[in-house]
Amino acid sequence: MSAEMEPPPPPNAASLREAALAHVARFATTEQGLQQALVRRVRRWGVRAERAGVETTEIEGRLQALLPAIDEIVRDMVRLGALNDHAFAQSRSRGLTRSGRSRRAVTAHLMQRGVEHETLSEALDAALGERHDAAAYENELGAALVLARKRRLGPFRRPDAPGPDLAAHQKALAAFARAGFGRDIAEQALAFDPEEAEERVLMLKSS
Repeated sequence: MSAEMEPPPPPNAASLREAALAHVARFATTEQGLQQALVRRVRRWGVRAERAGVETTEIEGRLQALLPAIDEIVRDMVRLGALNDHAFAQSRSRGLTRSGRSRRAVTAHLMQRGVEHETLSEALDAALGERHDAAAYENELGAALVLARKRRLGPFRRPDAPGPDLAAHQKALAAFARAGFGRDIAEQALAFDPEEAEERVLMLKSS
């Protein structure tokens, strides 16, 4: 076997820990996100190793042997305070809300990132207000107005646009529904005075 075809050295617990430290220093992530990043790192080694002639069973065996080490590295990052799913969920939920995402859409995003249900619920309540209370409602309405501004709907429609008719109104409501907003929030957002709507958007983005 030529030097060019020699398989790359396999990852081990020490190299994966170094990779984990570099990852959390560079990216905001969750426990699941870090675990997936480390598994992908091992799998990338596996692709290179397979090209160099290493048997698939050996590659898969290496991955399986490293899974407990990866789990332990993730727990270490939590103990060190480098990973905190609750803080991540709070920060991300605020940012997504300011960008015009509904609470439902924020929930779906954080679930995809692997935030557990209890942690997710507590973080959303802390960041956006408990469901159905005044703070939660104001945040949801503000997010809907951000979306309205992006889509040029309701108070943000173009000055030269024709006045809204029933078909246009229903189309706007459908856009809000696809984004996860309830009918009452959508109707309120569409009915806002333009100047007040702009003020609400600025308040949300500066909160």
